[in-house]
Amino acid sequence: MKMVKSLILGSAAGLIAMGGAQAADLPVKAKAVEYVRICSLYGAGFFYIPGTDTCLKLGGYLRVDTTFNGGIYGGPAWSGDIGQGNRYRDYFAARSRLSLTVDTRTATEYGVVRTFGQANIQFSTLGNNTFNPNSLATNLGNNTNLLDSAGSGYVAVDQIFLQFAGFTFGKSVSAFASPWNGYPGNNNSFLMGGPDYVTGVNNIQYTVQFGNGVSGTIGLDEPTVYNRTSLLNLSSGLGGFSTAGAQAYGGVHSPDIVGNIRVDQAWGLFQIGGLAHLVNASYNNLNANGTPNNLSEISGHPEDKWGGAVMAALQIKNLPTGPGDDFKIDATYAKGSTKSVVSTSGASPSFTMFGDTGRVGAYQSIGFGQTADGVYLPGATDGIKLVDAWGIRGAFNHNWDPYWSTSLWGSYGQVRYGGNALDITSAKGAWCANYNTGKAVSADYSCNPDFNFAQVGVVTRWTPVKNLTFSAEVGAFFLDQKFTGAATLTPTAPKPTAVYEFRDQSTVFLNVRAQRNF
Repeated sequence: MKMVKSLILGSAAGLIAMGGAQAADLPVKAKAVEYVRICSLYGAGFFYIPGTDTCLKLGGYLRVDTTFNGGIYGGPAWSGDIGQGNRYRDYFAARSRLSLTVDTRTATEYGVVRTFGQANIQFSTLGNNTFNPNSLATNLGNNTNLLDSAGSGYVAVDQIFLQFAGFTFGKSVSAFASPWNGYPGNNNSFLMGGPDYVTGVNNIQYTVQFGNGVSGTIGLDEPTVYNRTSLLNLSSGLGGFSTAGAQAYGGVHSPDIVGNIRVDQAWGLFQIGGLAHLVNASYNNLNANGTPNNLSEISGHPEDKWGGAVMAALQIKNLPTGPGDDFKIDATYAKGSTKSVVSTSGASPSFTMFGDTGRVGAYQSIGFGQTADGVYLPGATDGIKLVDAWGIRGAFNHNWDPYWSTSLWGSYGQVRYGGNALDITSAKGAWCANYNTGKAVSADYSCNPDFNFAQVGVVTRWTPVKNLTFSAEVGAFFLDQKFTGAATLTPTAPKPTAVYEFRDQSTVFLNVRAQRNF
């Protein structure tokens, strides 16, 4: 009996052990692996952020370029030390940039919610185009020229915006701008003749799609940097050798009101846009450099005045010259909104250029153009007088084959102060009365602050593999100033006080670039 009991218990233990062994041999279900999924809703490059229904695209480019006889990104030698052509000018200026973009999109019952941001990590030639101690001095405070010292560099922000239900909030391209801004076919960032908001402006916009490729946008832009040049207080004693008056804009009292109607079709696009801009002064009584004093607030100010601009843009695709060829052109007229015409991707320039002379007794020649939205003479009953400007720019873009392409680009524009130099009640007369004070001039001298500008250039690109491009661009800038005769002037050092002949000026530049998009 004892033997039978032992046999039964031993058999049971063996069955249990076998069952445990078999259970251990069974496969264990692995935790599901969460793979990144492609998002095809919004084009190539998007993928779903794991665990969400939001699509994300990371992109950008790496760009290295050098400009000879100019500033970074193809800035012509039209002012400063390179405009003087003195020994402080740099013969070339370079920039290396890594641009990073983040684009997210989420489908909702209100439409797509989108966020976009672009940051540029960059290092440029110290001082951009000059080694003048006055430009590189550390005691100037917040000197951006010093950001490019050894081991430094800086991060710049282009666009940061949120889009929802037709609205755009943040730093984005103005509704007033042409679709290509200042880049119909050029590499350089200094093609004038129309508005350029490529780096974005703080704004609020609303876009409506009417169907059949027709859309409309209205918006409010913050104008401090992107749509102000100068408002000149023409009090006696304010000004310089190439300027009249002093900068006298007050604080921002109103946003720019902008809008457009746009038609997109297979043949290209057409857009018309408008902008309203408030020109408002600080005070009548200012120091020589435009800063306030203890009499400023009680001196009064002229009444604010509204200016504005209109723009039309046209692109024609599918040209018979070759696949992918196109032609872009835009034209702009402005009154009291000169940056809508004399515009770059940065500040709106004024021009001061020196050159040779054949005039007996003259040291050199000079040509300048002072860019302004308006002028005022304190005490004048008609207040602020707005400056007129118009411009046109465009490019023809041709693809020779899948690897080579060329763009021919150009622009032309005019700035007009209005009236005549002998009528002090006009903008031109008030400007000249201020400028002529205290200057020794020649018998054939005449004052006229109006000026024209023209630009022309060509860029050729080689793309040996996809998203890698090498390019070379040659451009020329022409300043047609309206002064005649000569005057004794004291330019910015190191130029001497001497007799200078007023004459038209020009300059050329060469820019070479390598860029990898990703």
